[in-house]
Amino acid sequence: MAIKTTRWDSAEHLKTDEDIQLYLEACLEEAGDDPAFIVHALGVVARAKNMSQLARDTGLTREGLYKALSEEGNPTFATVAKIAKALGFKLTVQPSSKMPSNKRMVATP
Repeated sequence: MAIKTTRWDSAEHLKTDEDIQLYLEACLEEAGDDPAFIVHALGVVARAKNMSQLARDTGLTREGLYKALSEEGNPTFATVAKIAKALGFKLTVQPSSKMPSNKRMVATP
């Protein structure tokens, strides 16, 4: 008897804001220096949250969002920032634990 499989879709499992936050954190950690991986993760979250509503919230067209978040897409930083904001997230920067201590930037008055 043949095994029946179904296609995995992460978007179906992102039910709460906490699920989405943990998913994005894991994707950012896993992505390394691959921006396409991060764009893909944002696309998954956009589908989970409702692409049409996200289009209204960002002021972008639904088709434009699908294109920007597709495998062939190359969204600008401004587009990524709009999407993150509309999803209820803000982009922040923090020192990496892998960064050598003599390379850390320190703000001085």
